[in-house]
Amino acid sequence: MITKGYALKQADGPLEPYSFERHDPGPDDVLVELLYCGICHTDLVVGHNEMGQSNYPLVPGHEMVGRVAAMGDRVQGFSEGEWVAIGCIVDSCRACSPCGEGDEQHCVEGFAMSFASKDRQGRPTFGGYSTHYTIDHRYLLKLPEGLDPASAAPLLCAGITVYTPLKRHGAGKDKKVGILGLGGLGHIAVKMASAMGAHTVMLTSSPDKAEDAAKLGADEAVITSDSDALAAHAGSFDFIINTVSGVHDINTYIPLLKTKGCMALVGAPTQPLPVMMPLLLMADRSLSGSLIGGVADTQEMLEFCAEHKIGADIEMISIEDVNEAWERIERNDVKYRFVIDLASLHGSEAA
Repeated sequence: MITKGYALKQADGPLEPYSFERHDPGPDDVLVELLYCGICHTDLVVGHNEMGQSNYPLVPGHEMVGRVAAMGDRVQGFSEGEWVAIGCIVDSCRACSPCGEGDEQHCVEGFAMSFASKDRQGRPTFGGYSTHYTIDHRYLLKLPEGLDPASAAPLLCAGITVYTPLKRHGAGKDKKVGILGLGGLGHIAVKMASAMGAHTVMLTSSPDKAEDAAKLGADEAVITSDSDALAAHAGSFDFIINTVSGVHDINTYIPLLKTKGCMALVGAPTQPLPVMMPLLLMADRSLSGSLIGGVADTQEMLEFCAEHKIGADIEMISIEDVNEAWERIERNDVKYRFVIDLASLHGSEAA
């Protein structure tokens, strides 16, 4: 079927109207009419070919919410018109150990991303800046009742990115959790850690974000440029989730951890981060990384957010404003996520 979207024709070009073919739903597929798509910084990184592996034309978008439009005859558990969601993963080998354990993001053969990738049939995956998406039902998510569809869209990447390490490291009652960086990831992490019952501390370089942190549910906010404030929290955190994607000195924050405390990095700086090993060795501290989450964990995360009424703080835009939105993201000028209202694309003259 012909699908309307917006695409980059080259790494340094603008996003512009683009029509392309989606494959018709097979027996195991679901056709989704997309209604909202979040804009993640990863869209920009891949779109501008910062990792050197992008192919064009490229339709970005991996935080999608919409309704079921049609289904293959082997699909069960979904119904036409139902609200559903599509995240980062749309295919995997389904045979390796990680896939069997529900960690499709660590598929030995490599998972297929929902954009700028290829599925198991070798077809390019065009993302969510588009009107429709065809997906194998095994990777389709149900949108629980109680979640606003627009503010739920960023949960499909930002939400699962922070939920997985918070859950893995036991964020909850009697735990002190630090959230480093108040942006698209950090603001959701604050909401989740607070909902899990942890004593939640926002660690931010921006004094004007301290008030925002309190509104999001943080118990405290620490300005990271204030050495006295940092010293007052030395050795007190069970866990810190580091959402910073730019180059920064993590040695400033490792001393905040308790003995055997852990810092999980979910941002992806493009340059190596030096580590003073004695800061880890002398207190059995650790650093870990975390990559999104599997399909089952993503569904669990959505249910958790519905139960606790958690959604992203968003600014809604029309598809015609997407280039301006990308420019504002580069300037860190958004609180805290853009979401595209795809009704503006359904009615457009994309060519």
